[in-house]
Amino acid sequence: MSAITVTVTGMTCGHCVSSVREEVSEIPGVASVEVDLASGKVTIDADRDISRDAIASAVADAGYQLTD
Repeated sequence: MSAITVTVTGMTCGHCVSSVREEVSEIPGVASVEVDLASGKVTIDADRDISRDAIASAVADAGYQLTD
């Protein structure tokens, strides 16, 4: 299993966290997603390599974006 941590901008509430978690969880191979509202950190555990582009796309679908 591999883990990747990214930072998401624009989240302000629990609903934001839920939206990001839900969209990222739908990426094939993702086993779990932890989202920290205060820091914007999203930690993804997966059973395969997940591309940053796939994560960025899922985060965008939730209405947010990754930091550079």
